[in-house]
Amino acid sequence: MWVILGLVVVLAVGVEWFLHTPAFGRLPQGERLERIRRSPHFRDGEFRNLEPTALMTSEKSRWEAMWEFVFKKGADDLRPDRPVETVRTNLHALDPQEELLVWFGHSSYLLQTGGRRILVDPVFCSASPVSFVNRPFRGADLYRPEDMPDIDYLLITHDHWDHLDYRTVMRLKDRVRKVICPLGVGEHFEYWGFDVRQIVELDWGEEAVPDSGFTVHCLPARHFSGRGLHANRTLWASFLIDCGGRRVYVGGDSGYGAHYAAIGRRFPDIDLAILENGQYNVDWRYIHTLPKYQTEVVRALRPKRVLTVHHSKYALARHRWDEPLENARRLAEEKGIDVLRPKIGEVVRWTVE
Repeated sequence: MWVILGLVVVLAVGVEWFLHTPAFGRLPQGERLERIRRSPHFRDGEFRNLEPTALMTSEKSRWEAMWEFVFKKGADDLRPDRPVETVRTNLHALDPQEELLVWFGHSSYLLQTGGRRILVDPVFCSASPVSFVNRPFRGADLYRPEDMPDIDYLLITHDHWDHLDYRTVMRLKDRVRKVICPLGVGEHFEYWGFDVRQIVELDWGEEAVPDSGFTVHCLPARHFSGRGLHANRTLWASFLIDCGGRRVYVGGDSGYGAHYAAIGRRFPDIDLAILENGQYNVDWRYIHTLPKYQTEVVRALRPKRVLTVHHSKYALARHRWDEPLENARRLAEEKGIDVLRPKIGEVVRWTVE
């Protein structure tokens, strides 16, 4: 019995130590926490979606769903049987004045607009607390932090591990001018040694003009947040970037909701909408966009062009790995939507004159 108790104590101490390693970040505190408590979107100790949003929509508990995800067999082709087709681009050689985009798989991409370089949700090292979970598809992990050019704005949509990678941002730290993130997420960056003057931290409905001719609007998304045991202590968001006469909507992770129509009415001339397409499941249908709602999202936003992300690098749901690619094809060929469908690493000129 004493041996068992000793092992339990050692295990508990080990877990507690692991949860306090730097990669987990830090919960908001001090002045930042006071600002969070003043937010109209923070109630009863956590951020809330604009619409009632159950995390799990089946009778399974969150832990049952996680158990099934880890141990239950999914689609036969959950992962590709050959390396994902990619393009190797020398990003340092790109003209920073060109309007272009390079997608790195999942939700990571480099956007150039108005002479600014914006790196969104870069995950080049690990999409989970431990390396053997959320392994990238073969070939899809082509890019590393060192491949990135100097970055004007590091844009983070929320603090889940597949959107905010500690090792990636630390290796980029000295080459990032400013960080733009939702309210509360700045605590992680400050804890990791970023200068607080570098951090532009916004609540839904707020905007910032970090330099002349560059405006970023923080807008709602329908999702959740958290890196450890505590959920929804930091905000999740979408963003509208207005720069050099171009407007780009960065959708982040979001289930379908009324916020899309409100955003479309407020910003009727979106040039490019970058939207989630992948890692969906009926068991969590309110926090990720099911394929049947993707057309509705585009109709609400009315962008000139669409790029879908959140796919082709990790298997975080039980659909076929290439099902999101088929979704994008249908949007383009059957719905008549102008959809960009680049390979990972391919340079895309995304503007429409």
